[in-house]
Amino acid sequence: MAFDGKNFDSLFVIRAICITFVARNKFYIMAKDSQVIFDRQTVEFVTVGAEYCKWIEQAEGTPRRQLVDVALKLLPLLYLKASMLPACEVIGDEPLETFVTEESYEVVRLTLADILADRDDYLDVFVSDMKYSDQPITRYISEDLSDIYQDVKDFICLFQSGLNTVMHDALATCQENFRLYWGQKLVNTLRALHEVRYASTEEEEDFPADEIDDDLKPYLTADDDDYHTTND
Repeated sequence: MAFDGKNFDSLFVIRAICITFVARNKFYIMAKDSQVIFDRQTVEFVTVGAEYCKWIEQAEGTPRRQLVDVALKLLPLLYLKASMLPACEVIGDEPLETFVTEESYEVVRLTLADILADRDDYLDVFVSDMKYSDQPITRYISEDLSDIYQDVKDFICLFQSGLNTVMHDALATCQENFRLYWGQKLVNTLRALHEVRYASTEEEEDFPADEIDDDLKPYLTADDDDYHTTND
């Protein structure tokens, strides 16, 4: 095919249209990313997630009953805020960085296990391993809390990067892991924590009932209008 002036002009126009389309599409994606990562529900999940991580990291020396009491307030709030996140999908090609190392994970797990002591283990039937056994599987509250911490902590660290694409993909990954992994783990360990808190007959020292950060108190004391609106 011979290219004359008209064909060249046509190709130039097509190329210009394609460049314009790609630029506009990229701008649209970036704008949509910003809308998701700065959504009110995302900000509230970040707030609760950061408080959960801080609470886990500062758990050493906490009396068992105090640890359990705070967990029973904080975990349902974390679940609620995760379940209300705006839908999003990973758009980047690069794998996300992780921040919780094996050593730091073990420090957290062993600290929690030491606090919970003989009340750490529980029998769980809501696990995939049950299909290979007719007996409940032994699980550990300390391990569940540490697994949740690992995923949420990685998300919080990535979100603090300030890079829109990284923040967006961190949110999408955390949201997916919540659906497939740590959301179920959270509700499983809540049952075990409830047993420790209310079925225990042992006498323990009294402690302040409210050890939640002040930033989270509005979430614990007020009705969540968005939740009711979403579910009406």
